[in-house]
Amino acid sequence: MNAVLPIANSHIPVVCVVGPTGSGKSHLALRIARELNGEIVNCDSLQVYRGFDIGTAKPSRQEQDSVPHHLIDVAGLFGTGECAAASSDVGEFSAGEFARQARQLIPAIHGRGRLPVVAGGTGFYLKALIDGLVEGPQRDEEIRERLLRVERRREGNLHRILSRWDPAAALRIHPSDVQKLVRALELILLEREPLSRVYERPRLAASEFRVLQIGLDPPRAALYARLDARSKAMWEGGLIEETRGLLARGVPRTAKPFGAIGYKQALAVVEGRLTAAEALAEMQRDTRRYAKRQWTWFRRDPRIAWVKDFGDSAQAWKRAVQLLYKRLFRY
Repeated sequence: MNAVLPIANSHIPVVCVVGPTGSGKSHLALRIARELNGEIVNCDSLQVYRGFDIGTAKPSRQEQDSVPHHLIDVAGLFGTGECAAASSDVGEFSAGEFARQARQLIPAIHGRGRLPVVAGGTGFYLKALIDGLVEGPQRDEEIRERLLRVERRREGNLHRILSRWDPAAALRIHPSDVQKLVRALELILLEREPLSRVYERPRLAASEFRVLQIGLDPPRAALYARLDARSKAMWEGGLIEETRGLLARGVPRTAKPFGAIGYKQALAVVEGRLTAAEALAEMQRDTRRYAKRQWTWFRRDPRIAWVKDFGDSAQAWKRAVQLLYKRLFRY
């Protein structure tokens, strides 16, 4: 193919490849980009951070060289040494920052005559891009630090507080997702009203895009087996060594990626709180649970066209081509 085909209307075409972790999103996105003269916009909330490579399943250098990639390694994490020198970077990359940058990138990619392909499993980032976010107050670092101190005193404190203040909001946020819990409580404290009322405010949707969302939905047992094998490969491929190296370069242990699955367990091994075997078993369990949560998130969106297979299968490619012609391109 190797060309962007005519679009059914004047909107900018955007293909989004979504689904649970390990389902082959990167593989399918790469093939779409290669065949249709595309560029990939990363939609993974951890791959934006430099230095966190193994545990985020970041595309290889060869893959990134074969197709232009955007929003990978764009955020620094500050500490001492070389990390401190990156003071112009975004310290914590939010969904709002992702949406802002992606909405600038996509028209630029289209302007070069190429197809924007958004790939990743961070559903909140994708929602921010397509549907927009509610305009809320700016971050309040003093409130955030107070909330983090509460969570450090006892894990789960923030979720318990949110459950008392806004039970409906607590049901939507996982107890271990400290970043979202902090933002939820920060909004409640600053706005002095439940999140449900805050979220009723108008959003600025990306109306200039014509979006096709392709969701990967492989058999659950097969996906879990792949995830277990991938976790083991990350462990054997140097995840602990990468973690030690990041700490030695001055990245603080409180940096967001160190709270993510894989790095959280590697950090526990480095600090002597878990054995390597215990950490791997916990990582595999938590990765399976995370995949289940991603399934639940994406299945709530009726706009997603599902493919019942992994992204590296012939069936997935055949179905993707059908969807591209039927929903995005003219015959």
